[in-house]
Amino acid sequence: MLGKHGLCQQEEVCSKSAITSCKDCITSGPFCSWCKELNFTKGGEQEAARCETRAKLMARGCKREEIISPQNTEEIKQQDPLSKSSGSTEPVQMTPQKIDLKLRPGLPHKFKVSFKRAEGYPVDLYYLMDLSYSMKDDLANVKRLGGNLFDALNKITKDAKIGFGAFVDKTVLPYTNTNEEKLKKPCDESETQCQAAFGYRHVLSMTPSRDVFRQKVAEQYISGNLDSPEGSLDAMMQAAVCGDKIGWRNSSTRLIVLATDAGFHMAGDGKLAGILEPNDELCHMTGNLYEKSNDMDYPSVGQLAMQLEKNNIQPIFAVTENVNNVYKELTKMIPKSVVGVLSSDSNNVVQLIESAYNNLTSKVTVTHDILPDNVRVEYLALCEHRINEGPNKGVCDQVQAEKEISFEVTVTVDKCMEEEKSFTISPLGIKDKLTVTISTNCECQCNDPEGSNHIHCNSTGSITCGICKCNQGFVGQFCNCAVGTKDESSLRATCRRQNGTECEGRGDCVCGACQCHTTEQGTSYHGKYCECDDEHCEKYDNKLCAGNGKCNCGQCRCDPGYQGSACQCKVSDEGCRTLDGSICYGRGNCECNQCKCKGGYQGPQCKDCSGCPSACLTKLSCISCLSLSKSKENCINVCNNTISEYKKVEKFNLQSKECHQKDSEGCWIKFKLEQLTGMDNYNAEILTKRECPEPPNVIAIIAGSLAAVAVIGILLLMLVKLLIHMKDLKEFKKFENEKKKSKWANADNPLFQNPTTTVANPLFTGE
Repeated sequence: MLGKHGLCQQEEVCSKSAITSCKDCITSGPFCSWCKELNFTKGGEQEAARCETRAKLMARGCKREEIISPQNTEEIKQQDPLSKSSGSTEPVQMTPQKIDLKLRPGLPHKFKVSFKRAEGYPVDLYYLMDLSYSMKDDLANVKRLGGNLFDALNKITKDAKIGFGAFVDKTVLPYTNTNEEKLKKPCDESETQCQAAFGYRHVLSMTPSRDVFRQKVAEQYISGNLDSPEGSLDAMMQAAVCGDKIGWRNSSTRLIVLATDAGFHMAGDGKLAGILEPNDELCHMTGNLYEKSNDMDYPSVGQLAMQLEKNNIQPIFAVTENVNNVYKELTKMIPKSVVGVLSSDSNNVVQLIESAYNNLTSKVTVTHDILPDNVRVEYLALCEHRINEGPNKGVCDQVQAEKEISFEVTVTVDKCMEEEKSFTISPLGIKDKLTVTISTNCECQCNDPEGSNHIHCNSTGSITCGICKCNQGFVGQFCNCAVGTKDESSLRATCRRQNGTECEGRGDCVCGACQCHTTEQGTSYHGKYCECDDEHCEKYDNKLCAGNGKCNCGQCRCDPGYQGSACQCKVSDEGCRTLDGSICYGRGNCECNQCKCKGGYQGPQCKDCSGCPSACLTKLSCISCLSLSKSKENCINVCNNTISEYKKVEKFNLQSKECHQKDSEGCWIKFKLEQLTGMDNYNAEILTKRECPEPPNVIAIIAGSLAAVAVIGILLLMLVKLLIHMKDLKEFKKFENEKKKSKWANADNPLFQNPTTTVANPLFTGE
């Protein structure tokens, strides 16, 4: 449903559940109303019928004055009028200033906030300049253009102040050369005017004097560092939180102009220098220097954005073209910030600041601080140049001074609150605030008649918002049941089935018996525990019980000639008849002219069971018994009456599958089974000839075993002999090799005596 401004309005619907009192009703939905009229509900009807939308209750006959439906209330505590211009007193730019809301959970409440930017509102501008060596030309121009800055501010307001600060980077490696001489003079050797390296220095607090400003800026000299990104976030954080040092006024538009030609370091970059302590967002200025520069990490963008918003400071990033895109992305994360492009020597800084200020002040953004739990706030800007930046803020652009605009604020509380909570709404960058205090309206003001023995409650109870609250010892819808000496809890226990809900939540427990309620269609629940109703049976063709039966306690009771869970079928078994005239071969039931098979048998007529165990195996013990016995009576216990008839034949006559199994004596037996009508009923044919294997030849086995042992023994002996022979050959070869390597020398043994003695005959002449 469309409402004002083309927004959707909620349709009045009461979604209720487990309603037992007026409070339960009004907290179940924003449009739920309670009828406190006596006798509005009939005997046995649940009191939840009193809870509905106002229109439905009136349609049922409830009088308007008997309907309880709390509404939102609003009380404006402070509403100072908007100022026409900025004078000696502090101007009021937003109204109202304080408002109290008492809200019903889920019911949105709307109110308007008006804003008008005062003409000549004070401006505090803090010029924060990068003094790294690359900004040398820019510093010279700022010194020259100091007077022009004051002229530009005086066009905006007659009450302007300006301050000055400078930054480079942390004086530790890898950001700055830590050589002692380089720390004192980080510039080139040719540079005569160069100040020592520093992180952030506050130079001049807010002053209305252009001469003081020009003098202090003229005293500044360039410095230097190593890497390209600078410590600009460090400087901005200190400028934001050190309000006393900077000289921010309580009632002024606060601006920080950051002039740089480089990017910025942020949280985490300090690890490169071994700085692990996170930024604590506190002021650490000693002698106009940031003393914790080398001890704390850089702040994150989120930390800086929070402190700028908290202190109502709007940053203007005056940067060179090479880092323009970087700072444009930064402005997306910092509310009420703007970026402008500096010329290479900052010659256009005055025009840039003037343009940026106009952009900031002409765009009004209203939003809130941290909301209490279960509170939602949405905004709708009521102005010509509305910008849609989501429901959590209202934005108007091109707002001129002295032009009044409005914002429609919608506050919704989702749950009841035990105590008052508050939050503030304010325009970003402006001090004015609206404090919203919220409480919830979750109680019923029924103005009940006094007395504890009202006649409507059988003179044994009192009236609470139209329903009876029974005195001790009495229970029931109208307190007409005297508990007496019985314990009330034991009486109520008899109304619970299996310790479940009392009367299944469909009735009231009256004197130990369930008094069932009526259904939404007008019929009554029934059963001992009100567990039955006649409206939730199976449907067919969108008809309850197909229109061929009656619903009774969730089950269809079919008319004669119909069957099925929803009475959707005529009684017939033509589709279930088999060739032998049976119904589903006795292995299923015929429902809706179709077989519903049992035990794994499959349709259409339950003839086969593909997943069942093979009958050749399940009937083997019975067939084996019948094959060996002469009478069927001997196998009654084994067969269990599953074989109707059997024959011992020389040749099979049945056309079924042949079974080939071993009987109890180990002989192969052949038989065929024919399944009859029924679950486990067969005829059998058994071949008279069995295939019994011949017994083993003991003599042959023994002779063979002995022969095998002998052969194995001979083979082992031959193997041992072969191994010994191989070893001898190896030793002999080794001996031969050693013999060849030996060397013998010819010499006489001094101990040797020749056994032969030669004697010469002295008389022999040889003739």
